[in-house]
Amino acid sequence: MEPVHIIGGGLAGSEAAWQIAEAGVPVVIHEMRPVRGTEAHKTEGLAELVCSNSFRSDDSESNAVGQLHWEMRRLGSLIMAKGDAHQVPAGGALAVDRDGFSQGVTAALEAHPLVTIDRGEIAGLPPAEWDNVVIATGPLTSPALADGIRSLTGEDSLAFFDAIAPIVHFDSIDMDTAWFQSRYDKAGPGGTGADYINCPLDRDQYEVFIDALLAAEKTEFKEWEGTPYFDGCLPIEVMAERGRETLRWGPMKPVGLTNKHNPTVKAYAVVQLRQDNALGTLFNMTGFQTKLKYGEQSRIFRLIPGLQNAEFARLGGIHRNTYLNSPKLLDDRLRLKADQRLRFAGQITGCEGYVESAATGLLAGRMAAAERLGRDLPLPPATTALGALVNHITGGHIVTIDEGPRSFQPMNINFGLFPHPDQAVTHGPDGKRLKGPAKSVARKQALTARAKVEMDAWANGVEAKAAE
Repeated sequence: MEPVHIIGGGLAGSEAAWQIAEAGVPVVIHEMRPVRGTEAHKTEGLAELVCSNSFRSDDSESNAVGQLHWEMRRLGSLIMAKGDAHQVPAGGALAVDRDGFSQGVTAALEAHPLVTIDRGEIAGLPPAEWDNVVIATGPLTSPALADGIRSLTGEDSLAFFDAIAPIVHFDSIDMDTAWFQSRYDKAGPGGTGADYINCPLDRDQYEVFIDALLAAEKTEFKEWEGTPYFDGCLPIEVMAERGRETLRWGPMKPVGLTNKHNPTVKAYAVVQLRQDNALGTLFNMTGFQTKLKYGEQSRIFRLIPGLQNAEFARLGGIHRNTYLNSPKLLDDRLRLKADQRLRFAGQITGCEGYVESAATGLLAGRMAAAERLGRDLPLPPATTALGALVNHITGGHIVTIDEGPRSFQPMNINFGLFPHPDQAVTHGPDGKRLKGPAKSVARKQALTARAKVEMDAWANGVEAKAAE
C-alpha cells in the first residue's frame, strides 16, 4: 500500500500521522528540522511546544476547549494521551512538561511500525507522484512551499499576518444600551440596513476610553515578525497616539447613526460590531485591531457602554501568521479544491491553539486514511466541538456575492462556533428563571451535553463501519 505523506511534524502533523497509522495505513512524516530550523523552534522533537505549555481548560462541561479535549480523547488522540501522561499542576487547565511531552510523542511515532520519519525540507509543492498528502506546516510555512500554494490558488490565497479585531459573543452584549443599525441605514449587498451593533459613548466616556488606551501595556513585535503597520490596519492605540480625536474620525465615528434608545441625544463616538459568522453568534469590533496585551484589552473594551459584560471569543492582535483563505480554497474534507491530493491541517487552515491544531490533524488523518482504504468518512456533526471547528474553517462564514467568504480569521474553538441549542435554557433545576452568569453557564452545559451525545454516536458509527 502506498503511504500517505505528511509535511510538518508539529502537533497537527504528529496527530494526523498517528491516526493514519492506527488505521493500518503507512505514513511518512517529512519534518525539516534539524536540517533546516525555524525562528521559533529550539529542538528537533516532533510536536514541540513553541509558546505556552498549556492546553488550556480541561473542563468539558462548561468550556469549549475542554469539550474538544473530551472528544479527542474519545477518538484516540495521541496528543491528548501524551498530554495526560506528562501533565504538570495547573489548576483546572491541562498543562504539560514540554520536553517530556515532545519526547513522548516522538517516541510513540518512531516506535510505530507503519510510521517513517524523513528529516528534510519539502521545497515547493509535493512531488506529483504523491497522491495523498497532508500539509501541516503551521504558521511559519517555508517560503518555497508558500509560493507553491500561491501558484495553485492565486496571490490572495495566503495571509502573512493577522490584523485581528476582538470578537464578542452576541449574547454577552447589552442590547438595552446598544442597538442594530447600519450607517445612514444603508442596506448594502445582502444587508437589511440594521447590520451593525452600535455602542454609544458620550464625551466623558470617550475621554476615559482614550486615556486607558494611551496608558495601556502593549505587546512588542518580535524581530522576525517585522512591523506590519499599514493604512487600513493601524492598531487603535497607534491611532489614539496620533491625536485624541483620531478614532472619532475613524472606526469610532458617530455620523449616520441614531440611538434608538435615546434618539434625541447624539453620541460623541460609536463603536460598531459586525456579524462575524453565519450563525449570528459572534460579532467583531470593526476596526479595532490592536497590540494591547490581552488582559488590558478585556479591561479597556469593557469600558465601552454595551460591552461592560462582554465575553470575548478571541482578542485582537497583529502578528505574522501564514494561513489559507480556507472557506474559499478548501472543501469540507480539508482538501485543496485546486489539487485534491493535498489536504491541510493545523494552524495553516485558520485555527488557533495547540488543541485546535491537533484536532484538525486528527480529522485530516482519519480522512486521508479512509481515502486510501476506499472508505467514506462522514463529517462529525456541527454540534460537536470538532465539527464546529471544521465548519468554521471550511464554511461557517458570511458569504457575499462580491467578496466571497468575508472576515475569515484564525480562531480558537469557542461556543460561538456551535449552533444554538434546540431549546433555550431559561430555568434551573429548581424551576427558577436563570439570569446573568448562571444562564450563561447553563447554556454552555447544554451545548457540551449535546456535543458529547452527538460525538459518541458519530464515533460509534465510524468504528462499526471500520470493523465491517
